[in-house]
Amino acid sequence: MTDAGPTHTDMAAETLGFQTEARQLLHLMVHSLYSNREIFLRELISNASDAIDRLRFAALSDDGLLGDDPELRIRIAFDADEKTLCVADNGIGMTREEVVENLGTIARSGTAEFFGSLTGDQQKDAQLIGQFGVGFYSAFMVADEVTVLTRKAGTETGTRWSSRGEDEFTVEEAEAERGTRVVLQLKSDAHDFAEAFRLRSVVRKYSDHIAVPVVMAGEAADGDDDAAP
Repeated sequence: MTDAGPTHTDMAAETLGFQTEARQLLHLMVHSLYSNREIFLRELISNASDAIDRLRFAALSDDGLLGDDPELRIRIAFDADEKTLCVADNGIGMTREEVVENLGTIARSGTAEFFGSLTGDQQKDAQLIGQFGVGFYSAFMVADEVTVLTRKAGTETGTRWSSRGEDEFTVEEAEAERGTRVVLQLKSDAHDFAEAFRLRSVVRKYSDHIAVPVVMAGEAADGDDDAAP
């Protein structure tokens, strides 16, 4: 990491470098694990579910954290024209400092164990991603750029994080609802993840074990919503 992060009084946009281990992982995601790229959606749904679970737990002692948005859920939407995909939750969210820590660095011990467990078999290696807590980075399998909008429950200031999955990421203050929105600008060979039939089938495949409702928006033009089972 090139910088320890901003102070509480310095909230301007800044560009930071990924930790070395994160850069190595990003390179692996982009160039080496193509055989099962749809797992990125499994990982983003799992992360969203975890964020909601964390808010539920925190709300046991402070129900004010739920505010006027008590119905916890995961929402998935796409725009076929813009070739974008969004996975959003209204869970615990992150502060700016947590965004820099969680999305710019990876625990060194966990990363070393992850790399040491790789077999060279793309199918098997893809399954390791969730086990070692590095699932967020799998978004770069299908995205040229990833933007995260987030606001921590109980706070008023939101944060935007964005990166093209190379050496750097940008973080800045932004308007955001409680929780986290992950927006993917899809690669030219991943536009099928902005097609209704393909996306719905993948969402259903990976949301069966999720206890929280996973709601998938319909075509961008009609705005219909279908609850994924």
